[in-house]
Amino acid sequence: MQQQQPNQSQSQPPVFQEPPQVITGKDFNYLKDMLSWNLLGLKKAHFAAGQCQDQQVVVALEKASMMHERHYQCILQHLEQNVNQMNNKGDIQNE
Repeated sequence: MQQQQPNQSQSQPPVFQEPPQVITGKDFNYLKDMLSWNLLGLKKAHFAAGQCQDQQVVVALEKASMMHERHYQCILQHLEQNVNQMNNKGDIQNE
């Protein structure tokens, strides 16, 4: 019995070599959630560290707080770079 080859005429989504220069509503909500989760993690870990007596626990919680802050800043930096790149491309196209 022969295997059937997939029909090439079926509509398949295009394969992008680069991500599109658009952020969908779903993408935006996911990015907003990631920022919120990291900010909340930062705040909770920092608050908990202030409530602890054991220095090892304090150090671990502060490390967790700093990790969440790095993630938050990294996400913001990526967003800012992409916005700047999109603005620069728009300036070039408008000239």
